[in-house]
Amino acid sequence: MDLTKAILSLRPGSVWSLDGESYDGLWWSNENELPPPTEEELQAEGERLQQEYESKQYQRDRASAYPPIREQLDTLYHQGYDGWKATIDEVKNKYPKPENL
Repeated sequence: MDLTKAILSLRPGSVWSLDGESYDGLWWSNENELPPPTEEELQAEGERLQQEYESKQYQRDRASAYPPIREQLDTLYHQGYDGWKATIDEVKNKYPKPENL
């Protein structure tokens, strides 16, 4: 689990530091309005963030599979909207958006 991402997600704008990669290394400033998150809260948030990241794999796959913008514009010019849309739909069909999103 990435403690830094979990802390930033749960307590944005807080003043803190982390020595190492475990909860024991968390230093929490007294300047903060909110108390430090518990280790359990950070674990749950880390899992939520990981699930969110994994659920968007299709977006990362699509982004790398789409033709460069130059090629897309060339397709638009030479084949029109329908030709461009066919190219884009090919990628979208290869990497479909999950039903539960």
